Amino acid sequence: MFKKIIFILDDEQAIAGIETLADELSLYGIKVQILGVPFRKPADCFSSELKAENIPTLYITDNPLYHKFLCDNSLPVIVYLHDNNRDKIFSYAEYAIENIDEIEYESLKLAYQRLTGQPWTILETNRCIIRESTLDDVDSFYEIYAEPSITQYMENLYTDKDEEIAYIQDYIKNVYAFYGYGMWTVLDKAGMEIIGRAGINWREGFDIPELGFVIAVPFQRQGYAYEICSAIIEYGHKELGFTAFQVLIMEGNKISKMLCEKLGFTYVEKVFLDDIQYDRMILHR
Repeated sequence: MFKKIIFILDDEQAIAGIETLADELSLYGIKVQILGVPFRKPADCFSSELKAENIPTLYITDNPLYHKFLCDNSLPVIVYLHDNNRDKIFSYAEYAIENIDEIEYESLKLAYQRLTGQPWTILETNRCIIRESTLDDVDSFYEIYAEPSITQYMENLYTDKDEEIAYIQDYIKNVYAFYGYGMWTVLDKAGMEIIGRAGINWREGFDIPELGFVIAVPFQRQGYAYEICSAIIEYGHKELGFTAFQVLIMEGNKISKMLCEKLGFTYVEKVFLDDIQYDRMILHR
């Protein structure tokens, strides 16, 4: 996690409010440094004034030139918008903030993780951690999906691992970054082993979010699926504001149907997707 924030500010008035943020960040051992934009190119002063000395650093700037320079050097940077720079163009911006005195550490932490490619931890249960998937998870996914019983009632991974990696990479960039949720990786706390995937997604043609889950065979019939899905439903309701969830259970998948009934889902209708029949079940919160 970052240990330092460097503000690179073009407008002196933009400094207002930083003191309040600095006081909060000090509680987490994070240093705050404020630099005025010098009248020279960013590259000329980076090695001296902007260099973080190998300290994980988050940059915040209101200057488009410095923002582009930091982005070009793959450094995590957030745009600071205020009345005197709203006419500027920040073409590379992924995150922007305003009202500095209202910004909290947790928001900056999540932005830093996203900008540096670190997965967000979504939630924890008694036995599990649910976090965003990473490219390093792909090998474990293939081990889980290698069991024939796993793919009996659900779609398999790509045959070509490179295609799966490309899919996960695109998913991280476009689904997690845009929605803030999706299908996540499930780890067992005891050994920090990947034991499955679960999460919330949207299926084309339906108007409510869908719960999805898969648990590795060695961890089945131990209550993991119920524990994980219950927590995700609660998270989806309280944190994401969803008031209903659906599941599509393939014909013959009695175990998953029993689990969903235990979770509170009720049967609504049969649907056909790509000539495959599913029981559509819905849970209202």
